[in-house]
Amino acid sequence: MMTRDFAWLWPLIVSPFVGSFLAALAIRLPAGRPWIWERSRCPYCAAVLGVLDLIPVASWLASGGRCRHCQAAVTPFYAIVELGALAIALWALWTVPQDQLWASCILGWGLLALAAIDARDFLLPDTITLPLVVAGLAAAFFGEPDDLPQHVAGAALGAVAFLAIRIAYRHLRGREGLGLGDVKLMAVAGAWVSWVGLPSVVLIAAVASFAWVLARGKRQRPIALDTRLPFGPGLCLGIWMVWLYGPLN
Repeated sequence: MMTRDFAWLWPLIVSPFVGSFLAALAIRLPAGRPWIWERSRCPYCAAVLGVLDLIPVASWLASGGRCRHCQAAVTPFYAIVELGALAIALWALWTVPQDQLWASCILGWGLLALAAIDARDFLLPDTITLPLVVAGLAAAFFGEPDDLPQHVAGAALGAVAFLAIRIAYRHLRGREGLGLGDVKLMAVAGAWVSWVGLPSVVLIAAVASFAWVLARGKRQRPIALDTRLPFGPGLCLGIWMVWLYGPLN
């Protein structure tokens, strides 16, 4: 039986399975499908997938990236998210104290799901953002209770600041520039890194999003001023980096 000294192994063990769940969530939630009880099926032949089809990463590799029932090519999206969840657990294990490991994994896995959904569907669901706000405040309460007011203020300030930007942009340009999901994601940021970390989150998000725009512009047609772009993945990266390493100096 594992001793307490090896408790750090559990996030690594469960992370690929968490990633499999997050990938299913990212596909089903925007489509309005049940994301807890629905059986996994091949999207092409609708065959129900068994246990051997659902082993994270290994099943996709063993099948050559194809459904064993109809031989249709299966997206690597599941395997990528599963590996991403494992990478988050390893990154957190390398960076944070052991007593913050589970909290860090919960944050990282939630941000991974949000980034994947926003990149695919321009959506940051309340189903994920709102529980992450609560989890961030809970982590502050149990970790550093004296700092809880800063985290509460951060959640409020992050949401209000982005809501003000959203309203101002709509007033000046006559169209939406930020979604309400981004507003709530900034509340997540403040809840986890407090108001002190918010400027760093936004700066990292802006730099990362600008780099992504440049990279995309070289691969595809140039991006116009009215091109719709997801800002959520950049914010998720900013929150994660500031949580692990603290605000930029």
